[in-house]
Amino acid sequence: MEVKILNDERNELDIELDSLTIAEVLRVYLNKEGAKLAAWKRDHPTKNPILHIEGDNPKKLLKRAIATLEKEIDKAVEEFKKLK
Repeated sequence: MEVKILNDERNELDIELDSLTIAEVLRVYLNKEGAKLAAWKRDHPTKNPILHIEGDNPKKLLKRAIATLEKEIDKAVEEFKKLK
């Protein structure tokens, strides 16, 4: 997956992702992690979504959201393995 940083300021981060699904999942987890604002926009259906994050240290918030998501995915995989 390709990620492009468009804006990296002290309390704001804009990244372009090549997946709308990933943008939406990250938005949900960023809001759970305490971001002041996490939202995505897409100018046109043929364009990539841009995830906008506001908060204290948005890169750290993004890393925490990804780590939480990874833990939940690992837990789900383990639950599926138990079903065999």
